Amino acid sequence: MPSLSENTLFGMGNPLLDISAVVDKDFLDKFGLKPNDQILAEDKHKALFEEIVKRKNVEYHAGGSTQNSVKIAQWMIQKPHKVATFFGCIGTDRFGEILKKKAEEAHVDAHYYEQSEEPTGTCAACITGDNRSLVANLAAANCYKKEKHLDLDGNWELVKKAKVYYIAGFFLTVSPESILKVAKHASDNNKIFCLNLSAPFISQFFKKHLMNVMPYVDILFGNETEAATFAKELGFETDDIAEIAKKTQNLPKENTKRQRVVVFTQGKDDTVATVGEKVTMFPVVDIDQSAIVDTNGAGDSFVGGFLSALVQEQVLEECIRAGHYSANVIIKRVGCTFPEKPDFH
Repeated sequence: MPSLSENTLFGMGNPLLDISAVVDKDFLDKFGLKPNDQILAEDKHKALFEEIVKRKNVEYHAGGSTQNSVKIAQWMIQKPHKVATFFGCIGTDRFGEILKKKAEEAHVDAHYYEQSEEPTGTCAACITGDNRSLVANLAAANCYKKEKHLDLDGNWELVKKAKVYYIAGFFLTVSPESILKVAKHASDNNKIFCLNLSAPFISQFFKKHLMNVMPYVDILFGNETEAATFAKELGFETDDIAEIAKKTQNLPKENTKRQRVVVFTQGKDDTVATVGEKVTMFPVVDIDQSAIVDTNGAGDSFVGGFLSALVQEQVLEECIRAGHYSANVIIKRVGCTFPEKPDFH
């Protein structure tokens, strides 16, 4: 295995503080939420944030999809510290300080763009059984500016140091121009750029931005629902997940030196991935359903485990195995949290 150096893995996204609590169906109905979904907060959800913090056993965790993934990757890698870099925007407030502290504790090299106009973003994770409905109030996360942060010499140097890049599709709603700059850099230098479909609404309402980035995507992640929505939006005319993966792999690509890899997770069902010209199914780690505490962060942690093996230049099968391991650990815990050390060999 190659020895890893600092800043090999670069992530950029929406840093959010997760506020998670167990709720009931009435709570979901009151705010018009589906049990298992991810949406952006609207005015009608203001009261939701006021109510969820009053629930008993409410928990606060550093979150945001990309930040979760790079944190899990760093946890899987352990040493050296700061293999993972993270960029995103926060507010100058208590929640922002918590995010800074949590990133430091996770040994992630976080460089936040800090501004005082908007407060640090939050995400309400409304848990019912093994479902989770996420409502993100981006606030500060929405204020990321390419020219105020990414373009600065010191920051761009950190981008250039990386070999693997990962950005969740959620960031397409914030700064598509930042994503394109990073994606083009990766493509031009034959480095690996990874993107996540993240949520059905990204394919539905941000399709133009998504498809602008797609030619630069070396590895695309998503779950079965996101894959189905993406296929529908692109007129693939199939709901067979293996076929969707294949058609997605064959979409136009800039850097032809690397064949695109498509990886779709399906909860407890097999993970589907394109391996060369074939589509292969990879069974997940068996788990007793009663051991599942919280599926929030399962997708993020799968990607984190995958990336930890990818930066160590492991083959695809190993990357998926690492992803399955980390997701299996995370769903037995509340929020996207992990024990002190992984037990992965």
